[in-house]
Amino acid sequence: MRDARQSCVISSEASRPHYIIMTVNDILNCITEVAPLQWQESYDNAGLQVGDLNAEAHKALVCLDITEQVVDEAIAKGCDLIVSHHPLIFKGLKHLTPETYIERAVMKAIKSDIAMISMHTNLDNSFKGVSRVLAERLGLSDLHILQPASDDPDLYGAGMIGDLALPMEEIDFLTLVADTIGSPCLRHSDLTGRKIKKVALCGGSGSPFIADALCQKADAYLTADIKYHDFFVPEGRMLMVDGGHFETEQFTKELICELIRKKFPTFAAEIAETKTNSVHYFVRNK
Repeated sequence: MRDARQSCVISSEASRPHYIIMTVNDILNCITEVAPLQWQESYDNAGLQVGDLNAEAHKALVCLDITEQVVDEAIAKGCDLIVSHHPLIFKGLKHLTPETYIERAVMKAIKSDIAMISMHTNLDNSFKGVSRVLAERLGLSDLHILQPASDDPDLYGAGMIGDLALPMEEIDFLTLVADTIGSPCLRHSDLTGRKIKKVALCGGSGSPFIADALCQKADAYLTADIKYHDFFVPEGRMLMVDGGHFETEQFTKELICELIRKKFPTFAAEIAETKTNSVHYFVRNK
């Protein structure tokens, strides 16, 4: 990787005359200011994935998932840093061969001198993180963390809960969710027959927090990766909606880009165009 003798200097490259050069560590730190790495879950692997923290970063590509196609896009766009939500390397790698897409993506990044950092459950758990962005997209206000951390409940914890401006019928709420996240279909529990006002949510896999949503008397709980039997849990007390993992976390890309651009307005950062949702839907026309 390139050594960075200055953390912030004006680029002399003709292709990027108006952008500044940072270090990989500068970009990492600007995100961890609102989502410290110590907030990540014990099973997670957030932080530096590939590369050198002291290396220069001229341009960053921001994505939800890192795939070979994302690395190809980074190469094509002259990016030497990829910032993702989901870590590419989640478990230990025993070798680097062309055997899996993970290894191939890592090999390609190393060959092209591209660093990778991931902001995963530390950003999930931040009050300013993944669930807040989803809540704001749905128009919720008076936001609070659904399952606050015991040591700093106002800053981090799991999920979010807030209120819609006006109560709405359940079908209207489902329509709002589908329109907001761009989903062709939603899985949900039995309709309760009551209007929706208080909404709990958790971007990504939020099944562990169903009890918290019920305890706080949410009218609806939006998350993803809900198992079949979990849909029985509300017993008519709450509408539960599975919006899909990618769909409920997709706005994280904009969040990460916003954090970088706010701290470093003249650093080149852009959202990846490559589509990485691994789940596809077949919707039959009646």
